[in-house]
Amino acid sequence: MEQILDLFEKKTADWFREALGEPTPVQKEAWRWIAAGEHVLVSAPTGTGKTLSAFFVFLDQMKRQAVAGELKQELQLVYVSPLKSLAADIRENLKKPLEGMQAEGLIDTGIRTGDTPQKDRQRMVRKPPHILIITPESLYLMLTSRTGQKVLATARAVILDELHALIDTKRGAHLMLSLARLDRLCRRPLQRIGLSATIEPLELAAEYLAPEKARIAAPVMEKKVRLEVRSPFVDATQGRRKDPVWEEMGKVVYEYCQGSRSVI
Repeated sequence: MEQILDLFEKKTADWFREALGEPTPVQKEAWRWIAAGEHVLVSAPTGTGKTLSAFFVFLDQMKRQAVAGELKQELQLVYVSPLKSLAADIRENLKKPLEGMQAEGLIDTGIRTGDTPQKDRQRMVRKPPHILIITPESLYLMLTSRTGQKVLATARAVILDELHALIDTKRGAHLMLSLARLDRLCRRPLQRIGLSATIEPLELAAEYLAPEKARIAAPVMEKKVRLEVRSPFVDATQGRRKDPVWEEMGKVVYEYCQGSRSVI
């Protein structure tokens, strides 16, 4: 099997190797099929690179178009998340690869949720982003307006995140109807990429994702876990304190958290 990063432009591949190292198994499987234009269901544990497994091929393709002067100011990729809170996170997560690929400023991203200010919605109509991050409900609303249809009509692919939260729900059924309308608006079946951390059975989920055959990228992956057991040392000779154990434990936890960006 040839090197999977050979699919990408050299500078893009070099940045990935330097910044992230070896692609994960799910990225290796998904990228090949996504690059071939197939529908793909990506199922892997959290933290295994699912976001880049979905976006990276499209980012590389758009960068190549931009360098060649062929990237029009129109929508190409729609990312649909049932969680409005994920929208800003996804946009932030795309900054790192765009900067590393030297594509920041060449590829525009936009967000459309119920909280998007009217001025930003109007700006999106005048200057459509290349990547649109949106909720199912906002996608439906855009499909019902002429200005929204004008923005969406040039899309060629859609990423559905948190697929497990949509299957077997009225919200999911409504979204699938919106995607059928989007296909009709674009006058072609859009390539569909589904993302899910845990979903079973995979074959049924793939049938739900797209009317046509969808590939399944769900390699067996072992999640690495590092377990440390720490305990405060309580000196019983240090006077009489009401609850020395919890005081010492709080001190250990506080010191352990110093220097960390996030702690659960």
